[in-house]
Amino acid sequence: MRIAFDALPLLGRKTGIGCCEAGQVTALARLYPEHDFVLNYFAMKDLKKHKQEISYYLTKNMTAKHAFCSAYGYRILSSFLPVNYDWFFGKNNSLTHFFNYIVPYGVSGKTVVTVHDMVYKAFPETVRSRTRHMLDLGLVKSMQRADRIVTDSEFSKSEIIKYYAEFEDKIRVVPCGVDGKKFYPVENKNFIKAVCQKYGIMQDYFLYLGTIEPRKNLERLIQAYALFVKSHENPAKLVLAGGKGWLYDNIFKKVTELNLEKYVIFTQYLEENDLCAVMSGALAFVFPSIYEGFGMPPLEAMACGTPVFTSGVASLPEVTGTNAVIVNPENIDSMAKGLHALFIDKNLRENLKIQGLARAKLFSWERSAKLLYQVYQEILPEVNA
Repeated sequence: MRIAFDALPLLGRKTGIGCCEAGQVTALARLYPEHDFVLNYFAMKDLKKHKQEISYYLTKNMTAKHAFCSAYGYRILSSFLPVNYDWFFGKNNSLTHFFNYIVPYGVSGKTVVTVHDMVYKAFPETVRSRTRHMLDLGLVKSMQRADRIVTDSEFSKSEIIKYYAEFEDKIRVVPCGVDGKKFYPVENKNFIKAVCQKYGIMQDYFLYLGTIEPRKNLERLIQAYALFVKSHENPAKLVLAGGKGWLYDNIFKKVTELNLEKYVIFTQYLEENDLCAVMSGALAFVFPSIYEGFGMPPLEAMACGTPVFTSGVASLPEVTGTNAVIVNPENIDSMAKGLHALFIDKNLRENLKIQGLARAKLFSWERSAKLLYQVYQEILPEVNA
């Protein structure tokens, strides 16, 4: 069997979509050495860099195929004209899996598409106009072309059915995983201290890690944190780590409006080698998002042994279960009480650490890959031969 993957999400700084693809494709190649896997990618600029990024995933049964064309240009052109994908990547693939919502025109063999969530329908104001336009143009066609639609959670499945009920029979749930070699508890306190100092973190702190954007509910978190600060003489800092996303200005303004400049630390991206140390050093990981198709950051925090504070909405309860402080993301008082409880109650933090570590072990990329392989088996009879 020859199974191809659209590798674009693996290039550059990986978002959650890229991390999901990386976890699943590497586990598939390891678990099923009898098959040939190939990473397809378009690239014109930074070709040397992209080849190096792709090389990380290559093994005896995982190769790469490059098409000298702009990925963005191809996507725009193929939205309006029937430009066959297989003109670039051939007709030898039994199946091609696209991890980022869109199945292009003219793909040979079977196709699978991952539709991670329906945020562009549920909260369109939080999504870039370019992304909304792309999905308006291409999502329905993609789901029509796909032999199966994969999504990350039961919540996301229900959301797809809510907006596109005609595709219900095609949808399969494949939860994401967490890499225990990448996310683990760091016990060396001196190392944690040294890493934190690089980012200006000098005392106890709550940590948010993710994109700085409205969907993550950071304005309300900052308002709740302001209430928390008023209640404590020496409050823990609030560290907001992540790159600027869409409509982030009001988040920074809210810190200034509430006179929290000396309490809130924006670090931008954390270096990959520093993630576990900064995560492990936090009093708690705070993730009050109003909408997630899965929510990998809370799971990664649990794998690091960090207590989690998160929303009781969307897919997040599927990820954390009852092993977190669950708050109402639309209620600032609820969020402030959650921060207060985690700050004052050491036993609560210790219990959540133990429970979170056990919960994280239920979500592995191996389990995710096996479930995905079952989806492939449904549409590839020869896999079962």
